[in-house]
Amino acid sequence: MNQPKTIDLNCDMGESFGQWRMGKDEEIMQFVSSANIACGFHAGDPDTIAKTIRFAKAAGVAVGAHPSFPDLEGFGRRKMTIPPETVKNIVAYQISAVAGMCRAQGIELRHVKPHGALYNMAAKDTELAAAIASAVKSVDSNLILYGLSGSALIDEAKSVGLRAINEVFADRGYDAEGHLVPRGTEGSMIRNPEAALQQVLELVGQGAVTAVSGESVNVEAETICIHGDADTALEFASTIHSGLLSAGYVIESP
Repeated sequence: MNQPKTIDLNCDMGESFGQWRMGKDEEIMQFVSSANIACGFHAGDPDTIAKTIRFAKAAGVAVGAHPSFPDLEGFGRRKMTIPPETVKNIVAYQISAVAGMCRAQGIELRHVKPHGALYNMAAKDTELAAAIASAVKSVDSNLILYGLSGSALIDEAKSVGLRAINEVFADRGYDAEGHLVPRGTEGSMIRNPEAALQQVLELVGQGAVTAVSGESVNVEAETICIHGDADTALEFASTIHSGLLSAGYVIESP
């Protein structure tokens, strides 16, 4: 008998801050298997972190830390030049905060996924990727590191003995090299949930994605990301969850 096909469906969450509210985290939890929780450097605060962990625990969703550059004003999406040792420290600091908040609620932190510019830069910058991987390992060598599929971050995680998970995106466009099209560029965002589902099914079913330029690019897909800050995130999560189940996939965390 064939083993069921499994895939992780993750979402960036906990990105409210103070009185400013973002996302429908509690509602989305029913459709995903992993939650990446903002650590306070690009979004999030202690109350939001605690609440989002509580939502995840109630839904049986694996919790991950979502560290970023120190960039509240830019939502972590601005490129920054920071020494690798400092990057290691700010990432370790953020992971430790969420790990401690998890322990306070009787669950364990399962994974780490960098956010925004930190994530995208580490996909290509080996030194930056190594700093992130080192930070993760220094906090807990059992943590799983999520990175852009086939990127430097995946390579550096494996090189220090971490389990690395190749991530693909439901709602982002790809270029011919398998990288994400920069935000603000034509084709960078997929705004129709059915189109996103078709991309997801191509990614997980064929191990490939159609780039914005038309080429088919080979991509390893072990986890699928939905951005929780989008107005359509709940609709995307519901559509993709239903579509994956209909295609015979089991949705579960790594």
